[in-house]
Amino acid sequence: MSRNFTIIGGDLRIIKLSKILANDGNKIFTYGIEKQQELKENKNIIFCDNLQTAVSSSNIIIGPIPFSSNGKEINTPFSDKKIRIEEIINNIENKILIAGSINNDIYKLTEDKQIKIIDIMQREELAILNAISTAEGTIEIIIKNTNKIIHGSKILILGFGRIAKVLAKKLQGLSVEVTCAARKEEDMAWIKTYGYIGTNINQIGNNLAEYDVIINTVPQIILTKEKLNYIKEDTLLIDLASKPGGIDQDAVKEKNLQLIWALALPGKVAPVTTAEFIKDTIYNILKEENQTI
Repeated sequence: MSRNFTIIGGDLRIIKLSKILANDGNKIFTYGIEKQQELKENKNIIFCDNLQTAVSSSNIIIGPIPFSSNGKEINTPFSDKKIRIEEIINNIENKILIAGSINNDIYKLTEDKQIKIIDIMQREELAILNAISTAEGTIEIIIKNTNKIIHGSKILILGFGRIAKVLAKKLQGLSVEVTCAARKEEDMAWIKTYGYIGTNINQIGNNLAEYDVIINTVPQIILTKEKLNYIKEDTLLIDLASKPGGIDQDAVKEKNLQLIWALALPGKVAPVTTAEFIKDTIYNILKEENQTI
């Protein structure tokens, strides 16, 4: 059964999602993505002239991932429009808003309103599937930014969450000597079980000089200025963590080290696949909310 969706703003993942939802037979009302020409060929995608028309056409509002970068306006890379968060909130009473990486301040804006806000990036199924794209994108970065083959290289992964687990497995399959740094004894046991080298993340220091590539997945500063003193000049540093990241960027510049802060990799390396993951997650959400698909 087809239904109506409203899509406001968003990056290439959301553009691809619009097309996939439309190809499923749904009607898609959009605002804030008018620069994306490929969508204008789809008869099920309607470009609205104003925000009010777009949000009044559907009970399901899909926003960007991340929702906002400055806390005031939503992300609209395919539009010149500046769409204020408060403007959206004031127009979506009794509707469901699905977006990603939603700041707590936005929830406060809706306390007195009948609005269901769902942060899709908090969904476990999407987080796990996104880890695959992130891992593959990280491997692509390593290959492009080192002058050695990846086979036989020594790579350290800081943290042992979803992304680290998937990435370590893929790197091991490429004959990399994988070391994982964690705090919890449970994680250390799993690292050993999977056949990786384990090290306590609180004790890293002069051993950092061993590695050709160091990848951080922890969203707090792990590689401080002091610890960066141990890193070889030709070591590639990759930070996959959200702000503030896990590597002291000022110290990296001071020491002239190579750092790539690789945010939102799923949307960059595999926007179509990521959009499929998002679609499936949205359908799951609507089933849970007793919304007919």
